[in-house]
Amino acid sequence: MPYFWVMNWDKIAGQHEIKQKLKESVAEGRISHAQLFVGKEGSGALAMAIAYAGEILSQEKGETALTKVNSLQHPDLHFAYPVASTDSVKDKPTSAQFVREWREFFLENPYGNIFDWLQFLGIEKKQGNINVHEAQEIVKTLSLNSYEGGYKIMIIWLPELMNNAAANKLLKIIEEPPQKTLFLLVSEREDLLLPTITSRCQLVKLDRLSDHEIAEYLKQNKDLSEIEALRLAISANGSLHEALSNLGAGNSEFEAYFVQWVRNAFMAAKNPNVLKNLVEWANELSGWSREQQKQFLSYCSEVFRQALLQNYQAENLVFMRLENDGFNWGKFSPYIHGANIEDILNEINESSYHIERNANAKIVLLDLSIKLTRYLHKKG
Repeated sequence: MPYFWVMNWDKIAGQHEIKQKLKESVAEGRISHAQLFVGKEGSGALAMAIAYAGEILSQEKGETALTKVNSLQHPDLHFAYPVASTDSVKDKPTSAQFVREWREFFLENPYGNIFDWLQFLGIEKKQGNINVHEAQEIVKTLSLNSYEGGYKIMIIWLPELMNNAAANKLLKIIEEPPQKTLFLLVSEREDLLLPTITSRCQLVKLDRLSDHEIAEYLKQNKDLSEIEALRLAISANGSLHEALSNLGAGNSEFEAYFVQWVRNAFMAAKNPNVLKNLVEWANELSGWSREQQKQFLSYCSEVFRQALLQNYQAENLVFMRLENDGFNWGKFSPYIHGANIEDILNEINESSYHIERNANAKIVLLDLSIKLTRYLHKKG
């Protein structure tokens, strides 16, 4: 199994200034009891929080504690993360019931997102959350003495997926935790957190990764050439998760649905009868999980960006060429240009936003499809 050395700060892409500040805060004993690590997907916020926990625990107990942190098995390092019921865990699921899976998931994929996690559990069609039973477990766990006589650290991944009952249950203990107890909340969407939670935490804001930082990570950890690493980095829009996802070539299922979509959208402008194909397409995708729908829309955005680069002959930056079912990439790319790319990407982002907020996916995707029929025929 691939191993991720948490304590090796250099393994975390970029974020040099934040790393230094965190290390200095430990060395100088300036450790806030509740901290909120905020970074967009692929910024490394979770890895950073674990590295910080490793710095704190190893300062007290040395290499022995560090070894335990590196394998996510330190008895005073606790985790809470979104879960949902599975075939084996049906009633009141909590993080404690998925500890083995969590360790394996993170060590294999330290830049993974919520969809990756739910897919790892085989429940990608469900929406994970942090429920009130989890909050009760957190309070119970932290009320006990630490095993090694030092800090107890609770890392809560994606607290924005915590329901109100859970958040309210944790307010008091976050504000007034037991002695030598730390809360490290790791969020991608600070705006979705309750103000009563954020007001109790010290903010640690992670930067968007630069193309250079992503490329350097890929070269060092994935043995890529300079050119290939830079191609992937530029396409990733500051997300190392996106770069790593693109590394293994395109998603064949997503590619098939994308080809079907753009073909029908292109033909529907001149043949209204084809609209029924778009209705069927939207209906089929509406049966996917919301996370999978959002992942697909993100994939579509990247395909359109790649087509734009191809059209403008920036071929050294093009890493994606669709070939599904005889799709002609060379003939498709001229239809994506400066006059329509902004509209297309804006509409995709808007659709993803509405899906995230539980809008009717079939209506959202059909509306997007009808708009795409116009944009594809817009003159450059």
